Amino acid sequence: MSKENDGYGLSAEKSAKEIKPPKLNYLPRKPKSYNPKIGLIGTGGISDYHLKNYKAFGLKVVAISNRTPSKAAALRDKYYPDAEVYEDYKKLLEREDIEVVDITPHPMDRLPILKEALRSKKHVLSQKPFVLDLKEGEELVKLAKENNVKIAVNQNGRWAPHFSYMREAIDAGIIGRPVSVDFSLQWDQTWITGNPAFENIHHMVLFDFAIHWFDITASFMKKYTPKNVYASVVKYDEQQYSPPALASCIINYEQSQVRMAFNAHTVLGEEDVTTIVGTKGTIRSRGPGLNDQPLIELYVEGGAVKIPLEGSWFENGFKGTMGELLCAIEEDREPLNSAEDNLNSLRLCFGALESANKNKIIVPGKVNKIS
Repeated sequence: MSKENDGYGLSAEKSAKEIKPPKLNYLPRKPKSYNPKIGLIGTGGISDYHLKNYKAFGLKVVAISNRTPSKAAALRDKYYPDAEVYEDYKKLLEREDIEVVDITPHPMDRLPILKEALRSKKHVLSQKPFVLDLKEGEELVKLAKENNVKIAVNQNGRWAPHFSYMREAIDAGIIGRPVSVDFSLQWDQTWITGNPAFENIHHMVLFDFAIHWFDITASFMKKYTPKNVYASVVKYDEQQYSPPALASCIINYEQSQVRMAFNAHTVLGEEDVTTIVGTKGTIRSRGPGLNDQPLIELYVEGGAVKIPLEGSWFENGFKGTMGELLCAIEEDREPLNSAEDNLNSLRLCFGALESANKNKIIVPGKVNKIS
């Protein structure tokens, strides 16, 4: 081989000049003066993170409802000792002083509560996944508009520091038009073993977990229309739990592609990497887990920089979803995490589930519901 071909297939190593980090507003926002009374309906495990971060954010939760009052009382005593506890959520909705409700039960139980809250003219933050039927989601969006209130979805991943920074960088045009987005996750979810709430979800990875990544994709690619989606799942003999631990998904756009790779059974060497290559640069985040992404790597024509991030997913995320809803109410606009916008995320997710079930390419929006 001649000397000029010795490096065939290898890029020349480049040393990039360090540049100043772009100033982007990626942290959760609070309203300037609007701080309404909030009611929480449902006190499942995730509600602890809601209340912990609402308290840290200076928000006012005045009522908590659960069918088991002792569970609501325990959370009340832990975070908001002056809040009222209700066994019947309808009593909470009757309170005229409560303007915003956070509704956390599972989708089937949550649907009638969402309807009653909107008819009670309360602004609503709904737990995710928003609905299991897109038509029901569209009806809820319509109901909110008829009652002149706002409904948002607790897709808290949008305010995970790394995802929020990346979204703001895309919106600011820093890396140009996104050409490829790669999500590569290897994590240990063997803690679900023996828990029927998870073991009975066949698409535990693609649905219960990856709903965040479909939502992040919709957020990153909001200016573009997805053409089709192909997904697959694999279960292997050495798994400790029932649902397939391996999943992948490709979403094609006219001139770009989003690729997801998941291994939920990585008991050694966990890693979570997100890379976005744009027409003007590349942005990357890497860490041992979704809640530990310490910095952003940015590469553009003028140079490169590593940007330390503030906060974590389980802090910024829960502050961000409620904070954005409150800001939207104060500013009389639709929230970034509006229910109507979230339907785009569900179209991607539902299409991926159908694709994995039938081993075929699916056009997002052709599948309206899941069983």
